[in-house]
Amino acid sequence: MTSVEGRNFAGVRLEDADFSRARLHSPSFEGTRITDARFFNADISGDLEGLRLNGVEVAPLVEAELDRRFPERAKLRASDPPGLAEAWATLEEIWRTNLARAQALPEPALFERVDDEWSFVETLRHLILATDCWLLRTVKQLARPYHPWGVAGSWLTDPASLGIDPHATPSFLEVLAVRRGRVDMVRETIAGLTAGELERVCVPPDAPGHPREAHTVLHCLHVILNEEWQHSSYANRDLDIIQSRPR
Repeated sequence: MTSVEGRNFAGVRLEDADFSRARLHSPSFEGTRITDARFFNADISGDLEGLRLNGVEVAPLVEAELDRRFPERAKLRASDPPGLAEAWATLEEIWRTNLARAQALPEPALFERVDDEWSFVETLRHLILATDCWLLRTVKQLARPYHPWGVAGSWLTDPASLGIDPHATPSFLEVLAVRRGRVDMVRETIAGLTAGELERVCVPPDAPGHPREAHTVLHCLHVILNEEWQHSSYANRDLDIIQSRPR
């Protein structure tokens, strides 16, 4: 498969483009209008806010179906400290199950990529970064919050400038120790919250980093909860495939 990187199609109209069997990684379709398309056997995942297919807004339908399949998802939308604490406890239990499943595999399997997505270890490293961005940088206002083993998507164009080492190769147990520390931080932060604190607007430090915009504490925690849920789903999807491979 031919790989094309760094192309910017923002504001461009594509005529008769053929994406059959193509793989688009981390594309931005914000404000995009697609007409007369064929999505036969397509598999789409991502944030669906405002997406309409044939005039129907898709996100509420998808959310309702996911809630039906996974009733515990509703906890992620909690808006008070007790509800957030319950949501985090649920996610901790989910990740305990995920870790037990992963640790039953040979350690090299935890570094395997499926369809060039992040490995299990890289997923844990990304969740470390998500906590650094949304809890340590934004809520706790730390100017240099980033652990050097964090893993980011292409949206973070210069991770080294933030103290992140894109060439680091920590072991699974080393990553797990850092990850557990970040999980404890989130739990302790939620336990110390009041209802009024959730509405506090957090302005990130002037130091370079992500995010740059101001957000409420509640918004930041919702981002963390959703990151944990989504990447748990991705990790289990890939573990299914890895476990099915002959060894």
